[in-house]
Amino acid sequence: MKQLFDTVSQKVSKTITRSYSTSFSLGIHCLHSRFHAPICNIYGFVRVADEIVDSFHGYPKKELLQEFRSETYTALERGISTNPVLNSFQAVVNQYGIETDLIDCFLDSMEMDLDRVEHNTASYKQYILGSAEVVGLMCLRVFTENDAALYERLKPSAMRLGAAFQKVNFLRDLRADYKELGRTYFPMVDFNAFSEAEKVAIEREIEADFDAALEGIRQLPASSRFGVYVAFVYYKALFSKIKSLSFHSIMRERIRINNYRKVSLLAGSYVKHSLGML
Repeated sequence: MKQLFDTVSQKVSKTITRSYSTSFSLGIHCLHSRFHAPICNIYGFVRVADEIVDSFHGYPKKELLQEFRSETYTALERGISTNPVLNSFQAVVNQYGIETDLIDCFLDSMEMDLDRVEHNTASYKQYILGSAEVVGLMCLRVFTENDAALYERLKPSAMRLGAAFQKVNFLRDLRADYKELGRTYFPMVDFNAFSEAEKVAIEREIEADFDAALEGIRQLPASSRFGVYVAFVYYKALFSKIKSLSFHSIMRERIRINNYRKVSLLAGSYVKHSLGML
């Protein structure tokens, strides 16, 4: 029966989510149960595309990404795929009316990672849009459950949340991106002569994204508000830790939030959410 294959497909995406991101997995767990599979299915899709360009070294990345893109469109058209990740993804796209334009924009940003190693202001904004902001919009389509008015109202905040998460990722992964992949995402920055003032400027940009995102989180339906807030809190804690460190410290190691701290943050988030203190 096809239902069995669909169930297995969702389990594959769930396994990918749990394996690659503890923070997002915990956030997803705090959503209403009806959103668990759809959000894992979106995450599984974006993670596989990201892995192609980031870690498939020694393999034909460009060809693999092109094939993945072609197979994605075929899955969306047919409503099925023999690739479990794409099979689960197409189900979410078709159920919640996720626009093909968002998928195109995301895959365009993944293609940028194949060749571009430095960004100017325009390409940086385009990359953030495709790699993060549109992913936030895909999730928002799920959370708003075909409520077009609510989706339009929360779009700007969802995009800012995606942008904040991605920029924190850039700071967290600074060493690996620069030294291992040869990439610099922040525009017009020379990491060989990076100043504290430049770090502060980047942090202020991220802080503004977080502030705008929180306003939108407060307006989300109860079914998704707590889960999204948990992810927000985890990333805000990671960001605070990065802010407390020097640029040289960030370049020496990948900054993390340990599991004990995550549990503490989860408990505090639950209390705030329960008391209506977001």
